[in-house]
Amino acid sequence: MRRSEFDRAVADEFHGRASAVVTDLVLSQVGGRTAAEAIEVGVPPRDVWSAICEELDVPAERRYGVGRLEPRAR
Repeated sequence: MRRSEFDRAVADEFHGRASAVVTDLVLSQVGGRTAAEAIEVGVPPRDVWSAICEELDVPAERRYGVGRLEPRAR
């Protein structure tokens, strides 16, 4: 998962709360850091996304594939 895919996944799932989820929510699975801090120190965005999903009980059907790049037009 690229950073842009992570950003899209968070925005798609949390809408207006996305910024707060990334900057305010402390995630134990990534060392007691916020998502922004974890990504800044090199935690892969996919791992951060998974930690957010676990922490906020995002249903499994909305975890996989969310935030993927849109297919290119041919």
